[in-house]
Amino acid sequence: MATTELVKTSQDTVTSAQTRLLLALWDLGGTAVKKGELIKRIRTKGQSSASCAEVLRQLEKDEAIALSGKKVQTVSLEEKGKQQLEQGLKRDDFMFESNVGARTANALLKWIRESNAVDVGAENTNGNGKKAMIESYEAFKPVVLEIYDRLDRDYNLDNLVPIYRMRREMGDQVTRSNFNEWLMEMQARDIWQLIGGEMPGLTPDKAEDSIKTEIGGVRYYAKRL
Repeated sequence: MATTELVKTSQDTVTSAQTRLLLALWDLGGTAVKKGELIKRIRTKGQSSASCAEVLRQLEKDEAIALSGKKVQTVSLEEKGKQQLEQGLKRDDFMFESNVGARTANALLKWIRESNAVDVGAENTNGNGKKAMIESYEAFKPVVLEIYDRLDRDYNLDNLVPIYRMRREMGDQVTRSNFNEWLMEMQARDIWQLIGGEMPGLTPDKAEDSIKTEIGGVRYYAKRL
């Protein structure tokens, strides 16, 4: 086999390993999953813990996952990681190297079903394949509540959903200023409470996509009342 073919095979193997890890992390809830539990889930026969840890390090470097904790490290799936998982599963060269077992097969089925549900239940578009802009509080409220409930359910967030994830899920459907204003209005109407405190794996872009109040405090989470 030529050197270039060996390199390609190695790259494909690494990419497949990353995809399998991201799928397992997503299936385990995606938030604060114990590192040891995750490695145990993805480790294949003959594979060392060190090689699994290397895959984790690369995904963290790519900002696909976030590691937190010292004595007991936990792993959380980032938005980039969810996008990378979707792309990885669509690759023509992606495959499972051996019998995957019922848990992995069921995780894949769950991903396919939920992806199809999102496609079928998509909001009205503007004719260019993009979701239409949300121009009012009344239109914003049901959409953001659906996103909140879905994130809370899919990632086992225990009714404490990061605001930055909600904002990124909405994307360019709503302006940043309207998102801030309407989220605050929903708090004023006792729909949820916006909470500050600490956020594991906080980065400047996550802080930017959270909400800064008029008195200068930053709110990172929404808690449904």
